[in-house]
Amino acid sequence: MSDRDRAADVRVVIVGGGGTGSALLHDLTQRGFACRLFERGELTSGTTGRHHGQLHSGARYAVGDVEIARECAQEVAILRRIAADSIEMNYGLFLALSDDDEAYAETFVAACQAAGIAVRRVAVDEALRYEPRINPRARLAYLVPDGTIDAYRLPLQFLASAAAEGALAHPFCEVTGIRTKQGMVTGVSVFDYTKRREKSWPADIVINAAGPWAGRVAQTAGVDLPVTPAAGTMVAVRRRLCNMVVSHLHPPGDGDIIVPQRGLSIIGSTQWETDDPDGVVTPEGDIEWLRVRADELLPGFSDEPFHAAWTAVRPLAGRSAGGGRALSRGFTVVPPGRCGPGGFYSVVGGKATTLRAMAQAVADRVCDDLDLAIAGRTHATPLRPHRDYFRRNIA
Repeated sequence: MSDRDRAADVRVVIVGGGGTGSALLHDLTQRGFACRLFERGELTSGTTGRHHGQLHSGARYAVGDVEIARECAQEVAILRRIAADSIEMNYGLFLALSDDDEAYAETFVAACQAAGIAVRRVAVDEALRYEPRINPRARLAYLVPDGTIDAYRLPLQFLASAAAEGALAHPFCEVTGIRTKQGMVTGVSVFDYTKRREKSWPADIVINAAGPWAGRVAQTAGVDLPVTPAAGTMVAVRRRLCNMVVSHLHPPGDGDIIVPQRGLSIIGSTQWETDDPDGVVTPEGDIEWLRVRADELLPGFSDEPFHAAWTAVRPLAGRSAGGGRALSRGFTVVPPGRCGPGGFYSVVGGKATTLRAMAQAVADRVCDDLDLAIAGRTHATPLRPHRDYFRRNIA
């Protein structure tokens, strides 16, 4: 029996229909596993559908973590190849606005170069030709290969590709328990909100990709999963004030990135920790603070018509008592261990830019644990158009 034939006999359930879960469904299905995905709400309705959509070149993180920066740079190149329809490769500008920013510039450039990120200093006059609305009092400007992601269409491309190979995603179906026997996963309990009834689904492997809710899912399997749900506010105005991503050249902080999305401009974000990802309310004070903060990068941002404010909850790997800024933006794959049942995996942390890499890391670990020599191919396989997901459902 070939390894792919053996994989076809392994039933996998993925918990969470965001970017990582969608990419996992595609990767494992492509390797031959029999996969189902369950999402308690609409697909991408959690963190994936609430981020500002920046495609990170890695420049923002290069000073603090060169490995994460290098990973982002590599994933940008891959996503441009396999999912061009969901990517706007509009590049980004980092602006120095103060003495401290200028002093940081040398460290920033060296870190970007160490991570393999193309960074180029441009004269402020040149930067103003690219983006006439940036702060004309900027002292330095650097060009990097940032971009923007359509946070809805990109996961749908992964889901459409998985569906074409026989996988199914079930929105509005919440995994309420992990079934086990003799210390091994045997399935999941699911509440189907569309039919308002409980059902069970068999599984040999369960992969927890529930983002900031991953800790709760892990608890149902008896696993204490270190994850910090870190909430942050974003504000959008009804005008596309820039075509590039515009960032403040300083160590990562609050309100220092403006991302263009269609006809909107989005400033993000703030950050604080929460014990309840479902109970997060956008603080009123964050809205005005962010709009004023945006004026430092794009003067006049706060004068534009308000469109919306919302809060996303990031699933940071590990635990922190300092608001989460000190935690890495890397991701962690937690395999089965002594504290949980065999066949139960979790993935926490990461960024929207690295969703494919996260899925590949989990799938590689599953194959290693099952002694299956099946290499991933998602890095080299163009994804189907997002519209195919709906065409399949209509058909």
